[in-house]
Amino acid sequence: MTVKREGAPAIRERRVDGVSGYLPLVVEVLGIPAVIWGMIRLLVSEVWLGGLLAGIVLLVLFVCILGFFMVNPNEGRVLQLFGAYVGTARTPGLRFTSPFYSKRKVSQRVRNFETAKLKVNDQRGNPVEIAAIIVWKVVDTAEAVFQVDDYVNYVKVQSEAAVRNLATGYVYDAHTDGEISLSSHTAVISQQLQTEVQDRLAQAGIEVQETRISHLAYSPEIASAMLRRQQASAVVAARARIVEGAVGMVEMALQELSKRAVIELDEERKAAMVSNLLVVLCADRDTQPVVNAGTLHH
Repeated sequence: MTVKREGAPAIRERRVDGVSGYLPLVVEVLGIPAVIWGMIRLLVSEVWLGGLLAGIVLLVLFVCILGFFMVNPNEGRVLQLFGAYVGTARTPGLRFTSPFYSKRKVSQRVRNFETAKLKVNDQRGNPVEIAAIIVWKVVDTAEAVFQVDDYVNYVKVQSEAAVRNLATGYVYDAHTDGEISLSSHTAVISQQLQTEVQDRLAQAGIEVQETRISHLAYSPEIASAMLRRQQASAVVAARARIVEGAVGMVEMALQELSKRAVIELDEERKAAMVSNLLVVLCADRDTQPVVNAGTLHH
């Protein structure tokens, strides 16, 4: 039997800044000495009821000290009353609220970290090493505190999972035109990584501001083999361009000879000339000139 479970409703942040703490602070500073002085006078006069009332007032003033708290710029204080979420104070400065509220500090500054170097297989199954830098910040303090157990660790674990999943979806090197690869399409890959990380962290009230690949390489056990393959691919590509240019030069040479009527060549001699020109133009080392002292037929 399949049990259908519904997720708990998300807790959204709401602003509860309390009041400015400067006026209550003045009352505290002036009230405590006055009450102590009044209580001493009453005790000396043996007015026990008045002394008891003064003691209660003094106790209340001391308890109210717990209502003061500081809010720094780019910081939130999550307020709770016996476990229930009350709100988040964001206004910087000295604030005052109920002394029975717990006040948890949550930084909303921009943070960044670099993932560990992960060893994964790319789309072709080649093992690669990859790491990324993630720039993030908390935008919803309630979700960050109540939706996940530890939002800092949650960011790290989910970011590494996103990097691993991204690396398996693309190839390290593109061998065909238009193919997106990890090494040659860094902007596209970074944007895709940011989208994937943001999707994973949205429920924790986290905003991903930037992602970029910081390390990308073949694993050491295949690095030398892949380097030789890259060199071979580069040589083949260079040869293709050389042959393409050589054919164009031979074609132009034949057209100019025919146009200017410098010499008349039959098909056999044209083929020999084309062969000689291609050898000269496509050779990977300097060719040695041979002087023909005879005729074109010998």
